Parts: sequence; structure tokens; C-alpha cells
Amino acid sequence: MPANIDTILAAARRHCEEEILPNIDAWNKGRAWPRASSDKAAALGLTGLYAPEELGGQGLSLGDGIRVYEELGRGDGAYAFALSMHNICTYAACGFGTDAFKEAWARDLTSGRKLANFALTEPQSGSDPGTMYSRAVINDDGTWTISGAKAWVSLAGEADIYFTVVKTTDAPGHKDMAMIAIPKEAEGLSFGPLYDTPSYRFLPMSEMYMENVTVSEDNIILPVGRGLQGSLMAIDIARVSIASGCCGLMQAALDSALAYAQNRKMFGGVNLDLDGIQWMLGEVATDLEASRLLYRAAANALGTDEGPLLAAHAKRFVPDAAVKAANTCTQVMGGMGLLAPYGMDRLSRLAQMLRIVDGTTEISRVVIGRALQKRAKTLPAPVIPKGYGEV
Repeated sequence: MPANIDTILAAARRHCEEEILPNIDAWNKGRAWPRASSDKAAALGLTGLYAPEELGGQGLSLGDGIRVYEELGRGDGAYAFALSMHNICTYAACGFGTDAFKEAWARDLTSGRKLANFALTEPQSGSDPGTMYSRAVINDDGTWTISGAKAWVSLAGEADIYFTVVKTTDAPGHKDMAMIAIPKEAEGLSFGPLYDTPSYRFLPMSEMYMENVTVSEDNIILPVGRGLQGSLMAIDIARVSIASGCCGLMQAALDSALAYAQNRKMFGGVNLDLDGIQWMLGEVATDLEASRLLYRAAANALGTDEGPLLAAHAKRFVPDAAVKAANTCTQVMGGMGLLAPYGMDRLSRLAQMLRIVDGTTEISRVVIGRALQKRAKTLPAPVIPKGYGEV
């Protein structure tokens, strides 16, 4: 029987309060992934959210499981993002991996003993996966030999396996794309210098290089012809997960501003007595409620025809609302909002990061615009009375 979502959410909330919030500043100063902390998340069941119970997972639907990142996002959006990507890979492994791959990896991934990440973006093609230069040659013995580079790989060098999208011919287009899992210890796999990310330095990110990396055909997650389609589904899940994490970030910013405004004495009362402050924070609160409704609707639609469009709406609206919330709450706190101990600068930078990863908000606007064009073609031309001109 699938895990109880309320129990899982309570566990995520506890993990945020006991593990993330007390340690996030130290993590960033240490500039290393907090493996001991992610092991604790794993012990709570947070690394196999959508995986079936028979493979050690929680058996949650995407709609339920994605709510976990809102709880984790109250502590740190980058930490929530990293665990969301691991869960997407685990979902793909358990749902689409070969029997041999599941036998070798599934339980290690659902239990969090091993971590996974997704590698699609390339240095020269961020939002255009169709322009891909990573190539896999399929050998006579069935193994795949891969060469190329990926960019913005999170958990770089820390994850134990990388779900990597490659092309298998030089033909243009995506019909030859596939996804194959590359273990960290594979010969020829290496990582570049870590990116300098000021507000989430604990999350290792870098380029990943593949120089004649040979991998067993057992590690094929999505066969030739299904790589891009599967990647787009993974990105849709990631986009909604990011929106969920942004809601946690917005709640953290709002709570910090409320606590400050309630205790800041001025003009014979406290800041929160001022209409202007109430209106500013009230707008954040409304955006937060709207964001929750939107990402949860999108999460429940994943895997349906409406899923990609709702995911685009969520990724377009919610991170923008998070940026606005962080900036508004900083403004409410005045000069104190600029000081590091209050964490508002970190939240602002995280919100901006979440606007960009897994498809910028501009790319989401493109998806929405194309959907509007498609709908427009189904509508009858307006009837214009004579004398009023023509459209």
C-alpha cells in the first residue's frame, strides 16, 4: 500500500526544521554536498517518492510526491531541487529501466544509498535540446561508447550515476535520441571545475565530459527514438517540482518578514500595524495561495495531454512570484533585510536560480504561446457588423 502522503509531508517538514534550516549556512561555507543530511532524508523515505513499493519506494503519485519539495523548499530551494532530480531519475529507473538495471540499481536509488542525476543540457545549447553533440556509438557486442559534454550537471561528481541523453547518429532532429545511465566510475567520465554559485555553494554543479565512455546495454533507460520524449516528461516533472519548492521559499520569506514586522516598533506601534506593510505582505500571501493551487493542479495533470501546458504555466508563474516575494519581503524589512543572518539575500538569489533551471520562464512563455496559437486556430472568425471594418 502506498505511503500516507501526510506522513511523508510531516517527515519532510521535520527534515527541514531539524536538518536544513540549522545547517544551511554551514553547508554553503563548506562548499560540499551534505551527504550525511541527504542520507537522513533517505531514511525518511524522501529518495524514492514515486518508485513502487516492491522496489523500496513510497509508491506515491506524482501529484502527491511533488508536494514534498514545498516542505523542503522552506529550508533551501537548491537542496529541494537536487532531491527532486534524484527522484525523477529513480522514477525513470524503476519505470523504464531494464530488468538487469533495476536489479543492480533500483533499491540503491530508492533507499538513497546511491544518488542519481539527469544530464541533458550541453554547453552550447541550453534551451535547445535538439542541438545536441553528445554521440553514442552502438558496438557489435551491444555496448554503447559515448563522447561529448554536458553542462549544468548538478550533484556533479557526487551522484553515483548520471541519466544522460545522447544522439546515436549525426542526422538532424531527435528521432535518434536515447537515454542511458552512466555510473560515476565509468572510465572516461570526468567533471570540470565547479561553478561558483554564491547562494548554493553546497550543491556541486559543473560540466561533465565523456571521452569514449563505454556502458552496458543494460543501462539503457529509454531506447533510441524515445530519448527526447522521455526527457521532456522529466523536464515537466522538474518544472512542477521547482514550482513546489518555490512555494516553500515564498513561505519562508513571508514568515521572516511577518516575524520582523510584528516586532519592529515604530510610529507608536509596530510595522505590521501599517496599512502599507499589510498590503505588501498581503499581495505575497495571495501570490503564494495562487502558486500552490497552480503547481498542485499541474502535478496532478502530469502524464496527461494537459500536463506539459500546465507545467509551463506553473514554471512561468510561480518562480516569478517567488522572486517578487523575496524582493517584497526584503523591502518590508528595510536595511535589516540586507543583512546575511536574515537570509533574504540567499532567498532572492535562489528564487532567481529557480526561474532559470529546467527551462527559463521565457521558454515556458513560448510553450504557452504555442498552445494559444493552436487554440486560436479552432475558433471561428469573429462576425463583424457591416460598417465596422474587418479583422
